[in-house]
Amino acid sequence: MTTPPALLIAGHGTRDDAGAEAFRAFVRELGRRHPELPVAGGFIELSPPPLGEAVTELVERGVRRFAAVPLMLVSAGHAKGDIPAALAREKERHPGISYTYGRPLGPHPALLSVLERRLAQVLGDWDPAEVTVLLVGRGSTDPDANAEVFKAARLLWEGRGYGAVETAFVSLAAPDVPSGLDRCARLGARRIVVLPYFLFTGILPDRVRRQTEEWAAAHPETEVRSADVIGPEQELLDLVWERYEEAVKGDLRMNCDSCVYRIALPGFEDKVGLPQQPHFHPDDDGHHHHGHGHAHSHSHSHAH
Repeated sequence: MTTPPALLIAGHGTRDDAGAEAFRAFVRELGRRHPELPVAGGFIELSPPPLGEAVTELVERGVRRFAAVPLMLVSAGHAKGDIPAALAREKERHPGISYTYGRPLGPHPALLSVLERRLAQVLGDWDPAEVTVLLVGRGSTDPDANAEVFKAARLLWEGRGYGAVETAFVSLAAPDVPSGLDRCARLGARRIVVLPYFLFTGILPDRVRRQTEEWAAAHPETEVRSADVIGPEQELLDLVWERYEEAVKGDLRMNCDSCVYRIALPGFEDKVGLPQQPHFHPDDDGHHHHGHGHAHSHSHSHAH
């Protein structure tokens, strides 16, 4: 029986001691749940232990193969560049080791259900249909990473009955939290719940809460509540394991996490398992109506 590859968790890093400890405790818990393999975790920046130290710890335990999973919600510069670069450096430092690299975590339905729980904890007697949710991401100079936060917001809105879900960022990208709240108010929101799209507590989620409180104090006509971060929930532990298994099997799929044909998304449960038929687009070559304009009466047509 060959030993399964070890699991290396790569974190962002934070200047917040509680946030760094939350990450380390999460890694320890994963290790407890999976005694059959070595588990270690490290950070790219700002807090100990650095990722290189975690790799060294695994190598000292006799590990030759591992799967690295980024403990990150979106694939920004860290997941796309810094972690692969750090791992390549470790491979030079420890000849003979090999690794596979997993996907970031979001916006997986399991995490959306935790976000829904965080909202429920602060909604109280508020009717969700009258609430605007402001999902606040970390923010990045990478447009694709920022777009991932919008995707999470859209998936959170679909089928769950909230009045609206808007998006803002706490750093590096617009709109910032006060501008995001202004936007909600201009769109007619009377009740807003600010939902941090963060895994653990830290300086940035604290900033989101503080900026929310400052805005709320200046806008007494709008009711505003703050929800909690995702936290080290069962769903997060399970999801990291799912990403580990994908990386080990080389099963890095397209965006099947939020595919209505695979996953029962709220309001779309009837689509799970439906056979997929080839779809002939009305404007595809060979299926047009010789310029008589009939194609555009087709309910599916997209303007070119």
